[in-house]
Amino acid sequence: MLRTLIILLLITYNSQAQNIKSIQLRPLEENNFSAIVPLGTVLELSFDDLDADAKDYQYKIEHMDHNWESSRLSSSQYIDGFDQNTIIDVTNSFNTLQSYSHYNVKIPNTNTIITKSGNYLLSILNDYDEVIFTRKFVLFENLATIGVNATRSRNTKTLNKEQTVQFIVNHPQLRINNPAQEINVAIVKNNNWNEKITNIQPTFFKPNQLLYTYTNKTNFMGANEYLNFDSKIIRNTSLNTLRVTKDNVFHHYLYPYKYNPLADYEFNPDINGQFVIRSLEARDINTEADYAMMHFSLTKEQPFKNKDVYVYGAYNNFKINNSNKMHYNTNTKTYEAAILLKQGFYNYTYATLNNNGLVNTTDVLGSFFETENEYTVIVYHKPFGSFFDRVIGVGNTVINLNR
Repeated sequence: MLRTLIILLLITYNSQAQNIKSIQLRPLEENNFSAIVPLGTVLELSFDDLDADAKDYQYKIEHMDHNWESSRLSSSQYIDGFDQNTIIDVTNSFNTLQSYSHYNVKIPNTNTIITKSGNYLLSILNDYDEVIFTRKFVLFENLATIGVNATRSRNTKTLNKEQTVQFIVNHPQLRINNPAQEINVAIVKNNNWNEKITNIQPTFFKPNQLLYTYTNKTNFMGANEYLNFDSKIIRNTSLNTLRVTKDNVFHHYLYPYKYNPLADYEFNPDINGQFVIRSLEARDINTEADYAMMHFSLTKEQPFKNKDVYVYGAYNNFKINNSNKMHYNTNTKTYEAAILLKQGFYNYTYATLNNNGLVNTTDVLGSFFETENEYTVIVYHKPFGSFFDRVIGVGNTVINLNR
């Protein structure tokens, strides 16, 4: 009996998680996709529940250390107000084939004001205090200036595929006695926490300055520009859409991507894997933009050996799971996947997963040093005797060798 109850609860939980779509945690500034912002900046969390029954979801905020483990601070030490509260801004979809409830909350708000910089984990909980999904965000102080530069790799073996990130931390306002123990840094590529480099020490020390000038240790695969589509018109074809059909929802069939391991690099402006909800047929995109079943296809004469293929992008927080797994059709020699997505402009790519659980984002589209990528350097400071990592500065750079 107990085992049956546990199974039913797991099924209910998984069903709830799968029915959550279009999760966004972003500043109010238009076309800003990063949740790494100055302390005091308003971040907006929004998402849709396809059950369309206006559940009582709660948000919970937890302070983390530089390794994304729970810090030693109690909630009262980093929040003025409540660390957990109900999301009250809930509206139902209008005039859409796919019904949904839209949730929205801004942080900080009158009930929750964050007082400390650092890493934060935002969790959404259901009525049973089960975590439905989480998102990371970082609040920083401008106590140090971070100069970042990204260039073509200097490693002769990888110079055509990799990019090197180097940076300088200027901290005239802060006394740092032991940088090796007090300072931690994270380099994040394209706001994707799955692609980061940590646990690196300065290569040189100068008065009020730390230099990180590695030539190999801070290398990233350049990968390739993201593919894209635009479903802002639900009934007709738009950018990179081959045809549209209607069933219980509209089905959009994208042009197939043909696998070619010998393809040369071609510049194609992108938004580094992100997505923007938009519709030409809605006045309020939050509740009037519809959902369409997007059909992805990747043609390849033979399937990858001992590897699975996934549709990869920020639309599901760059996760690898069954919902975005592609299946090989031996008749058409094509990998296929169908994913329900809200109207908008989307970037995506294809990633592989091998038997050892390693994700590779370059197997399908290749890797090139010319690829335009954004790199963010986050600097954490935890002096001796302190209980938490504060973020003293953030630096950004966009590598674009096509200019």
